[in-house]
Amino acid sequence: MNYPESLKKGDLIGICAPSAGIVKPEKIEKLEIAIKALEEMGYRVIETKSVRCEENGRSASAKVRAEEFMSLLLNEEVKMIIFATGGDFLCEMLDYLDFDLIKTLKPKWMQGYSDITGISYLFNSIFDIPTLYAQTIKDYAMLPLHQSLIDALKIASGEEVVQYSFDKYEKEWADSENPRDGYNATEPVEWKNILGPEKIEMQGRTIGGCLDCIKSYIGTKYDKVTEYIKRHSEDGIIWFLEAFEMNTAELQRTLWQMKSAGYFENCNGIIFGRPLFIREDYETSFNDAVKKSLEELNIPVICDADIGHVSPQMSIVNGAVLKITSENGKGRVDTYLR
Repeated sequence: MNYPESLKKGDLIGICAPSAGIVKPEKIEKLEIAIKALEEMGYRVIETKSVRCEENGRSASAKVRAEEFMSLLLNEEVKMIIFATGGDFLCEMLDYLDFDLIKTLKPKWMQGYSDITGISYLFNSIFDIPTLYAQTIKDYAMLPLHQSLIDALKIASGEEVVQYSFDKYEKEWADSENPRDGYNATEPVEWKNILGPEKIEMQGRTIGGCLDCIKSYIGTKYDKVTEYIKRHSEDGIIWFLEAFEMNTAELQRTLWQMKSAGYFENCNGIIFGRPLFIREDYETSFNDAVKKSLEELNIPVICDADIGHVSPQMSIVNGAVLKITSENGKGRVDTYLR
């Protein structure tokens, strides 16, 4: 794997918006507080021109978004990129990226989730560049800083962290009036081993992200997943997956497509985060849909883990070797940067 160099105090962190931008006043306030918080931690921060712009769900044209992202990749002072937000249209900018040039550049840590899957998932599977599937920039406004955000910076600094499942999670996705507020976690966390033994222990090299996005890349010219699986066959593969907005019929179709495309070859296990918005078609729950779709694979499967849109979320390295343990509703993730 082509690991980026470790982030250090005094390094420059870049912010760009390859999908949507940040335009609501309350979110701009959070952005500004987050930047100040990172600066107070000892980092320098810059943002590209379109971070605070948006029209029709896009921070700028596909070409401009690609140019701004490439400008951070080309800036040798920038050691880490934390993305502004998710969205729906990151895929549009991919055709404007210089993939041949990217192969020659020193890798940088990149952090984000949701539609940012279009970068994190593809950079991992195409370039063997690990990325952080974790919160976007605005969450760094909270005080005190949540452990998951601390863990993300530790990983980017080269630490092999151990993360434990959280006690509670947010029931609803809503912004607080106070930009410094943390997560409104009220519901008890319970990891569920829906396939496999009562105690699951699985290890392998990770790949994954948001299912809403991954399904869009299957069979495209950017689909290099089976090659990735073959390159890392000695490690075995751990998939981490989560859904933003799906119905259970769509979920089953997507998992069927992934199976048919060979995505679950050499797979040591799959872990799913809690879905944010799910419509239960045909009286089938999210977890039941997962179980029905994957039981023939005869591999361990965990659901309702602390990954993805339902906060708080663990910082998962897309491309690292992870050891994942789940028992009695509690989980642990050991990250190995190798």
